[in-house]
Amino acid sequence: MTSALLPAFAKGFALSLGLIAAIGAQNMFVLRQGLRREHVWPIVLFCAVADASLIVAGVNGLGSALALVPGLATALSLAGAAFLAWYGVSALRRSVHPSVMVVDNQAGMSLGAALAGTAAFTFLNPHVYIDTVLLMGAVGTSLPSGERTPFIIGAASASFAWFASLGFGARFLAPLFARPVAWRILDLAIGALMLALATSLLRGTLGS
Repeated sequence: MTSALLPAFAKGFALSLGLIAAIGAQNMFVLRQGLRREHVWPIVLFCAVADASLIVAGVNGLGSALALVPGLATALSLAGAAFLAWYGVSALRRSVHPSVMVVDNQAGMSLGAALAGTAAFTFLNPHVYIDTVLLMGAVGTSLPSGERTPFIIGAASASFAWFASLGFGARFLAPLFARPVAWRILDLAIGALMLALATSLLRGTLGS
């Protein structure tokens, strides 16, 4: 990559990292799976490839097309709120049964279930379309055509780096989560966050 194209790469990397490096439903799911060391590579790759695909679509004009579809944002918000509420309640229910929260004793999640959960957290979150398709798409399409590819590569690299750090870095917290009380606290936090996000989505969609 020539030095002339590096600013576009850096711009994509910085923008993507700034948008995804926040506490959210998808990140919390990746963190939890990382702590359990379950299917971390497939989950990290799924998240990174999904982000890259949405960014490519946004830079190539999908964001403008989606904005013209009536009711799409509302449908995505309602579906996302329902899924987040369900997952939040499930996390709160897990928090009251600490005996099943020790990693070694907990029944494992199948690869299919893990990827299905990852897909739901990725594609049922309307913010992912706002961030990757609309916002990053708008920035990418504003660049000269020769800078769009390094912009996309930079954004995709940031996504992979973040999810890999989150998924595989979680294992350094494993000694802390060897105690059931730590899982109780984590699931309480996850449950509260998911329900708060679901409520926020509903308020934004239906008004308050």
